[in-house]
Amino acid sequence: MKHVFRKGSHPQAPVILLLHGTGGNEQDLIPLADLVAPGASVLGVRGNVLENGMPRFFRRLAEGVFDIEDLVFRTKELSEFVDTAAEQYDFDRNNVVALGYSNGANIAASMLFHDAKTLRGAILHHAMVPLRGLNLPDLNGVPVFLSSGENDPIVPVAESRELQTLLEGAGAQVDAHWERNGHQLTRTEAEAAGKWFAEHFNA
Repeated sequence: MKHVFRKGSHPQAPVILLLHGTGGNEQDLIPLADLVAPGASVLGVRGNVLENGMPRFFRRLAEGVFDIEDLVFRTKELSEFVDTAAEQYDFDRNNVVALGYSNGANIAASMLFHDAKTLRGAILHHAMVPLRGLNLPDLNGVPVFLSSGENDPIVPVAESRELQTLLEGAGAQVDAHWERNGHQLTRTEAEAAGKWFAEHFNA
């Protein structure tokens, strides 16, 4: 997968796995990572799927309607890529925190839904429920920061609350942050994520 790795000044900090929104790339969220987790190493990844020329992490059939078969395949592909990257760049595979926005947050949530060991924690900005009807793994104690918009035109409030309920039901420790700025990613939610990260990972 197309990616960029940047070694940080704090080797003990989690590696931040950056997962962009539709139309983004592996570089997009680096400034966000610098704000949320200063000094951490970052692994920015570009989605392998194109939608009208725009990179995504998995296919969708329509707005808000995911191609579940492709989502499951791409989730496994991404997890295996991080396995390989950990060897290539010599970082602890068990010390990876995902930072995703929109489509990137959705596949990060899917990683949690499929395998409790794939991420140490996750920051999910404007995420949807990736798939339903799945028996979630034991996420006991896994910290998750979930930021959502009360007036998000893409992710309804009920969807955000359902995702929180599902994660908490599997044992995850979810901190929910709400904004009124639609689907856009704001500085205030980034700063809230940074405060959350410092509290949970001693940044």
